[in-house]
Amino acid sequence: MRKSEVLAAESVACLNKALCHLKDIWEEIGIPEDQRLQRTNVVKNHIKGLLDMMITEEESLRTRLLSSIEACRKQLDTLCLELQLPPFEEERGVTMLQQEKEIRTQVEMLVKERTQRMQQLKALTERDQGLSDTLCSDPYALDPNAVPSLEQLDGFRQHIASQTTEKERRRAEFVGIKRQIILCMDDLDQLPETSFEKDIICEDQEAFCLSKDNIASLKLLLGQLEERKAENQAVCEAHREKIQELWDRLQVPQEERELFSEHMVVSKKKNLDALEAEGRRLMELKQLNMQNVTEAIRSEIAVLWEKCFFSSDQQQAFVPYYSNDFTEQLLGLHEAEILRLKQHYEEHKELFEGVQRWEESWRLFLELEKKATDPSRFTNRGGNLLKEEKQKAELHKSLPKLEKKLKAQIDVWEQEQAREFLVNGQKFLQFVEEQWELHRIEKENEKLERQLKKSKQIEVDMLYGTAVRTPTKRRFLGTTTPSKARKVPSVRTPGRSKPPLAGLQERNKENMGQVTGLGVPLQSARPLQGH
Repeated sequence: MRKSEVLAAESVACLNKALCHLKDIWEEIGIPEDQRLQRTNVVKNHIKGLLDMMITEEESLRTRLLSSIEACRKQLDTLCLELQLPPFEEERGVTMLQQEKEIRTQVEMLVKERTQRMQQLKALTERDQGLSDTLCSDPYALDPNAVPSLEQLDGFRQHIASQTTEKERRRAEFVGIKRQIILCMDDLDQLPETSFEKDIICEDQEAFCLSKDNIASLKLLLGQLEERKAENQAVCEAHREKIQELWDRLQVPQEERELFSEHMVVSKKKNLDALEAEGRRLMELKQLNMQNVTEAIRSEIAVLWEKCFFSSDQQQAFVPYYSNDFTEQLLGLHEAEILRLKQHYEEHKELFEGVQRWEESWRLFLELEKKATDPSRFTNRGGNLLKEEKQKAELHKSLPKLEKKLKAQIDVWEQEQAREFLVNGQKFLQFVEEQWELHRIEKENEKLERQLKKSKQIEVDMLYGTAVRTPTKRRFLGTTTPSKARKVPSVRTPGRSKPPLAGLQERNKENMGQVTGLGVPLQSARPLQGH
């Protein structure tokens, strides 16, 4: 039996005992039966009223519980729907109080969850709005009045993180571009003119809208400024080159040049103005020193003629070079000619340098050949003779290689240009062949001269009975030299030695009899025209 049933039985027993006690009291007092009946009815009504009141209160409690359960169920369903959760399953076999408590607890928990999500949504929305304003992008597509799911909140956070990273990237890009724009404007001596330029330079960079369009406009502005800066630099370089050229031609003192040194390096607007002013000043000086400037250009032209291996005919073809009527027109012709020569040299610089290397190697080879026939070379005790022989052997091997390389370069050049590559008005390879041929003839003439000299000495010895003794040889004591007549050797011209370039043909037969002046290098073979 439950405790409540025991208490109920005890209550009934207590009531019966009380009624019996009341009955005994009434009998003892002598209260009549009708009054006892009346009094008993009062007790009954009193007890009944008390019980009815208690029953009413408990029934009211039951009604409230049922109402609370119903309301909580509805709220719970709404919360589950808002929070995108599955429906709540109630536990079966529980009392009304337990049921109400369980549902109410669940509602309170979900209400708290709903509040937290809405608070997170509000905070994320505020951050997103700030990022959207800065980046000029659309806000995140999420209803701020609806309860977001956990997945939606995670997606929102990822979006915020991505937007924050993009903001920092654009901010860094903006700061870098802004710094370059400021430098360019400083170099150009330019102040911000448009509202966009003022927003960039003057306003707080935190307030600048980092939209894609603004970043693109920034890059476009920077590109325009850099283009103008590059144009200024190119103009400055042109002015510097012209100024340097005029300085040299006008022989401007070094002290005066050093005072202008800053403008020869920096290319800002003020430097450009200074360069233009200096150029105008020098041009005025040039007008006053027309003859000196023209003669200075002629000196440069003569150097370029040498470097480009121009022949006398090519040099004389520039008739203004020999004029003494120093006018502006004459100076202009010289300036145009030196520009043409410089361009010509730069276009064919590799070939000219190769020819120059061959000429220097050939000159050194001839000097070593000449030293090899000098009798005084045997008095050398410093080892130079061995070094010279080794150097001559190396040159004898390297010259044909260099000639072969030049031949390949010249062939390619002639195919591309559809014309011959001339040096001193003559094909270079033809000149090389002639130099080798003249060198061969000179060697043969030297050998023939030695043989003739030896034959004459033998004839003198036979005629007068004398002999030239070599100082370095000694005779042994007690020996005699047999007096047999020596046979005069027959003189024959040695065969032609084969030059390094295979298949070379003999050229310039008129030079065959010349001994003096053979193997003249390219530079010394050309007459230098005076002005």
